[in-house]
Amino acid sequence: MVKQQLVRDEEKQRLLLDEHEEKHFTAGEVVRDIIIGVSDGLTVPFALAAGLSGANAPSALVLTAGLAEVAAGAISMGLGGYLAAKSEADHYQRELQREQEEIDTVPDTEAAEIADILSQYGLGPQEYGPVVTSLRNNPKAWLEFMMKFELGLEKPEPRRALTSAATIAVAYVVGGLVPLLPYMFVATAERAMATSVGVTLAALLFFGYVKGRFTGSRPFLSAVQTTVIGALASAAAFGMAKAVQSI
Repeated sequence: MVKQQLVRDEEKQRLLLDEHEEKHFTAGEVVRDIIIGVSDGLTVPFALAAGLSGANAPSALVLTAGLAEVAAGAISMGLGGYLAAKSEADHYQRELQREQEEIDTVPDTEAAEIADILSQYGLGPQEYGPVVTSLRNNPKAWLEFMMKFELGLEKPEPRRALTSAATIAVAYVVGGLVPLLPYMFVATAERAMATSVGVTLAALLFFGYVKGRFTGSRPFLSAVQTTVIGALASAAAFGMAKAVQSI
């Protein structure tokens, strides 16, 4: 009877888990890379184009300089993303080796650290004792537990560095082409700049709103903040170009 009851309880738990579908956002790193790439891509070439237009440069020159900046910026941003992710992976491996050595050399001390961590969650000795014993009997799980709960480190994806580099670079190119599109079709720099301002501000509003939805912040506030930052950057570049030209 007891065995049958346990079987029924397990089946009930499985049914509850199947019915309950948790909707958590799990692509945070990719979205972060896209945000970094697009935000810089929209802002930097936009400011450059505004500055050159303020210096009365022709549309062809603005477009050429803008495309060169987009190419250089994509390479630079992608390389930065690669190095950052690679450094994070290297740091994780160093800490993993150090933690493994501590488990091998001072297992009692590491077991005491497990108990200390679990006690912070309100578990008493009678409750965390079996957990400590189980982890000591499972070295791999013990190591993963210490990395996650003692050091707060998550194991990075094997191809994280390359993925981050490619995502940031592509996002930068996509964002950077937006303010330059008007200069491809409008010969006069002043008219192209006016069109570029409207197109880029609209793109910044849309991007800021989407960013707010993905990051959990208020979408409209995020849209306004993103647009204001882009507008201030371009206005500063335009004003500096005009100031230098008047000297």
